[in-house]
Amino acid sequence: MKARRAVTNTICHLLLAFLSLIWVLPIGYVLLTSFRKESGSYKSYIWPRGFTLDNYKNLFQPTSQVNFSRWFFNTLIIALISTAIAAFFVLCVSYCMSRLRFKMRKPFMNVALILGMFPGFMSMVAIYYILKGLGLTENPLVCLTLVYISGSGLTYYIAKGFFDTIPKSLDESAYLDGATRSQVFFKITIPLSKPIIVYTVLTTFMAPWVDYIFPSMICGANYDSYTVALGMFKMLEREFIGAYYTQFAAGAVLVSIPIGALFIVMQKYYVGGVTGGAV
Repeated sequence: MKARRAVTNTICHLLLAFLSLIWVLPIGYVLLTSFRKESGSYKSYIWPRGFTLDNYKNLFQPTSQVNFSRWFFNTLIIALISTAIAAFFVLCVSYCMSRLRFKMRKPFMNVALILGMFPGFMSMVAIYYILKGLGLTENPLVCLTLVYISGSGLTYYIAKGFFDTIPKSLDESAYLDGATRSQVFFKITIPLSKPIIVYTVLTTFMAPWVDYIFPSMICGANYDSYTVALGMFKMLEREFIGAYYTQFAAGAVLVSIPIGALFIVMQKYYVGGVTGGAV
C-alpha cells in the first residue's frame, strides 16, 4: 500500500508539474519578450539574443499613435471610481436580498439570474444608443464609468451567500437596542464581512481593468480616451506590430502588476469570500 501510494503521489506531482509548466510558459514568453533587444513580432526562438530595458522606457514616451501612460491613467481612474461605487451597490443589494423580505423578491432574483446568463456585450449596441441619446458619448471616460457601475447590482449572488452565513440573531439584538437597518448594515454586518468586501472589490476592479469590448464601442478613434486594453490591442495592428510588439509585451507585464499585487496581498480574504459565498 505504501509503495502504491508513493507511485500515485509521484505521478500526480509529475502531472501537476507538467501542467504548471504549460501554464507558466506563456507568461515567461511575454516576460522574456518585454526585455528582448531585437525588434519585430515573430521570432523562431524564445530566448532573446539580447536584453534591454528600452522597451519599458520607450513605452512611456508618447507618440501620435501610442500613449501608454495616458491609457494607463484613464484605466486606473475608471477602475478606481467604478470599483468604489459598484462595490457599494453590490453589498447593498446583497444585504437587501439576504435580510429583507418584500414582494417580488424571488421574481427579482430569478430575473437577475437569467440576465446574468447572457454576456454583457449583447447589450452594448443598446447601451451605446442610450448614452448617445443622453449626450454622454462626447466623454468616453464618463460613459465607461457609468456602464461599469450601472450593471454591478446583478452580480450580488456571491455576496448574498456570504451574508446568509452571518447569524440573523445579531441583527435582531441590534434592533432590540434601537438600531436602524442602516446602522445594522454599516456597524454590524460590514465589519464582519471583510472577506466578501475584498472579493467584491477585486472582481469589480478587474472588470474595467481588462475590458476591451465596451471601450472599443464607446471610444472610437479618440486615442486620448483609450483604456489600456484597447490601446494595447491597437499596438498589435498590422501597421504597428513590427515596431511596438516588444513594447506591447512590456505593457502586458506592467498591466498585470496591479492585479497581481492585489491578489497576493488579499489572497486569504479572497478565498474566504469565495468559500463563504458558496456556502
